[in-house]
Amino acid sequence: MKIYDLDFGLVRIFISGVMTLLSLGSVAAQEKTQMVRLAKLVIDPPHLENYKAMLKEEIETSLRLEPGVLTLYAVSEKGNPAHITILEIYADKDSYKAHIQTQHFLKYKNGTKDMVKSLELVETDPLIPGMKIK
Repeated sequence: MKIYDLDFGLVRIFISGVMTLLSLGSVAAQEKTQMVRLAKLVIDPPHLENYKAMLKEEIETSLRLEPGVLTLYAVSEKGNPAHITILEIYADKDSYKAHIQTQHFLKYKNGTKDMVKSLELVETDPLIPGMKIK
């Protein structure tokens, strides 16, 4: 077969398919390296408002400045607002390691250490790893 006998439409479809497979492989590799966990905290109630303000500043700064911080989403229990859970998603362990060395994280960690009565870090495996948070 000569090159000028090729159906260029089929060639484009083939190349598009290869690019899609390469892209999916890249996404799958990223999902396997993501670090996902829950941080469960109990805050001393008299310090709750100050804690929430510092947490808000830290989360907003992290999401704005750190591409490896994919999600930091904090919630409190209804009827028990001093019990806070944070969903943390990092691109990989290196992104997490870099995050905990940042000035804004250290400011939060040092500024809230006397407000936190307990902290439990729960490592997780996502059940639907490719799901995006809107």
